[in-house]
Amino acid sequence: MITSRAHFEQLAARDDRPGAQSVREVKFLVYDVDTDNPVLYFANSTRYPYHFWFTRDAVGRYSSNTAFNNDTYFNNTRRKNLAGSLVAHDNYVDDKGRQGLYTVEFWPTDPVAFRFVEKGYELIAAAMPFVDGNIAYHPASETQRRWHNDEKEDYDNSYINVVQTEDLYANVVYTGLNPGEGYGRLRVVTGTETLSVRDIVIFRNIPNDLTHVAGIITEIPQTPLSHINLKAKQNNTPNAFIKDASTHPEIAPFLNQNIYYKVNADGFEIRAATDAEVDAWFEAIRPENPQIPQRDLSITEIRPLSQVQFNDSDAFGAKAANVAELHRILPRNAPNGFAIPFYFYDEFMKFNSLYDEAQAMMDQPLFQNSPLFRSALLENFRDDIEDALLPPWMSDAITSLQDSLAPGTTLRARSSTNNEDLEGFNGAGLYSSFTHGLDEGPFEKTVKQVWASLWNYRAFEERDFWRIAHFSAAMGVLVHPNYENEQANGVGVTTNIFDPRWEGHYVNVQVGENLVTNPEAGSIPEEYLIARLAGSTDEIQYIRFSNQLPEGQTVLTRNQALDLKAKMNLVHSHFRSKYNPGNTSTWAMEVEFKITETGRLLIKQARPWVY
Repeated sequence: MITSRAHFEQLAARDDRPGAQSVREVKFLVYDVDTDNPVLYFANSTRYPYHFWFTRDAVGRYSSNTAFNNDTYFNNTRRKNLAGSLVAHDNYVDDKGRQGLYTVEFWPTDPVAFRFVEKGYELIAAAMPFVDGNIAYHPASETQRRWHNDEKEDYDNSYINVVQTEDLYANVVYTGLNPGEGYGRLRVVTGTETLSVRDIVIFRNIPNDLTHVAGIITEIPQTPLSHINLKAKQNNTPNAFIKDASTHPEIAPFLNQNIYYKVNADGFEIRAATDAEVDAWFEAIRPENPQIPQRDLSITEIRPLSQVQFNDSDAFGAKAANVAELHRILPRNAPNGFAIPFYFYDEFMKFNSLYDEAQAMMDQPLFQNSPLFRSALLENFRDDIEDALLPPWMSDAITSLQDSLAPGTTLRARSSTNNEDLEGFNGAGLYSSFTHGLDEGPFEKTVKQVWASLWNYRAFEERDFWRIAHFSAAMGVLVHPNYENEQANGVGVTTNIFDPRWEGHYVNVQVGENLVTNPEAGSIPEEYLIARLAGSTDEIQYIRFSNQLPEGQTVLTRNQALDLKAKMNLVHSHFRSKYNPGNTSTWAMEVEFKITETGRLLIKQARPWVY
């Protein structure tokens, strides 16, 4: 029996589960579940992380793992035992305002029949009187959802409270996405306010782009693969979803003041801070020395991707080099096109004396001291870049690229710099990409827009914080045909981010052209883990379903999800051999993909995942 919450915490271990990070979990075992006299045990889950270790070392009932598995998992005909977990979702709030829910959960690929769920549920509820019925069975995987649906009448006629995944996570009021701490001024952002590295920001909606800030709070849920969380991970910025944060009684009194902000698995901490604390923190987390990114200007011509190698990233940018590699290993499932080297950007800037103009701009005291003024001057400078003329030889080369494509081809021009898509620094969302319409004339117009985005405010602030030399930063351009009317857009990571011990991939995907990384307001993507677990080939565990589709529909079919997994495995293996990481257990690739109008999978980007 577990007599109190304190007793539960004594037995619990922290665990990451799909949709719930660092929750408390107590493992349980029900022996003789096929009889009228079942016996329930709760395990000290820190001491015994596996059910078999508990049954062997604590109970002394089995010495053979094979015998234990045969009696416990995957077969309801011969099942003698029931092994599962009791998970505390402390930030769940039900429709009556009651906070906290304990869920009974089983191994995702274990098809536990109603008769066994009922016995286990009743034993556990009786053994935890302090929860006062605040407990539910959670069929967490597709296998268990199917069994629940098939036996729904039995569940409806029982005392078992059932919570589905989408309801469980839709009613969470707090999620700590990136643990950490920071100091800064607390601000609520509702529009296009200029932000700085000393701001801790409450966003009413997920922003499409974000400059470097000291802390992040959103009032609507995020996913781990949103651009703002990728940026938070990269910069060690505390990041959390807090429902109604701007009116929260522990937050609202500190608006427009300097604060200390801490995010952890259980909750957040906010308190007043002094100017001295903010200054000391800011200086402590910045690099001491300037950083000079590699910039190879020896390649002086536009090249087809077939002639761009992985090691050419210093001349074309990691994005272009990696897409060239993608097309090499997945010719039908990756864009094909051209790469414009850093040399073009550098020669263009020198031809128009734009480096001198940039230096004069940065030397202005108001530029250095006022984020608002700095943002305005950078906008003017981007306009100057877009209005400047190309050297004739450069204009001819870009025109030749445009003329080499089939008539009627709409082009996509994508940023590819020497300070993004790198190991430990992904630079997500810093720079801009553009589509060149058929009625826009010379393609050089759009190329200049991409070059100008090197001087986006958010990009400048990021480089400035990391002391990256602005004049060593360089912009290449990845060029390929544009894709329109996509069926879906998504992003995935080639590892099981919740439990790397088991092979798997974590995926966010949304229907249509709505990007997962920069979602439209109110858009909730499909979120799932596809994993290879004991007793199964590939099991899909849905965490959330898209709110852009009718209930019961998924963005990707199972076959599409399996095809994506296979292609992601190829990407992982290929780039692992290229990057040659020292520790492969904490290394993975992040990919952005789409399902085209014709239903073809297209992987449009690959970069190292920032752990």
